[in-house]
Amino acid sequence: MASERKRSSSRSLREREEKYERGTRSYTMSHIRGKDTSIEVLVRSYLFRHGLRFRKNDKRYPGHPDVVLPKYRTIVFVNGCFWHAHEHCPKYSMPKSNIEFWTAKLLRNKTRDAAQHAELEAAGWRVIVVWECELVKANREARLEQLVQQITGTCDK
Repeated sequence: MASERKRSSSRSLREREEKYERGTRSYTMSHIRGKDTSIEVLVRSYLFRHGLRFRKNDKRYPGHPDVVLPKYRTIVFVNGCFWHAHEHCPKYSMPKSNIEFWTAKLLRNKTRDAAQHAELEAAGWRVIVVWECELVKANREARLEQLVQQITGTCDK
């Protein structure tokens, strides 16, 4: 009797933890955009307001960079902390279900990013990565100002 209660309580706990009905998660995940995300739009609008002109999501370059500034030979990637496995970040955590799939996928993303950045740097481009967690309201203005300085070459980084 006690083991039966224990099984039913663990089952109800799992059901309570499940945020979506069966089959809904796949549908939800399929609608996550790959470009024009809110953080990308935020970065691009800030750069444009500060007089920088750029190309967006240019397919001629490895990784289809979010922002390409040919005048400064600079490429900016605006990365989501989850999708690009930003280590030591509170916004990144490994999903609890289907762990093998997610581990392999996020590792592939991270490896691919490193290869693309190396290829761009070898071609003479300066690569800057802006992380989602750097754009929280508390640090947003400072990070975007630093980005403009990095691009224009008016800072040490």
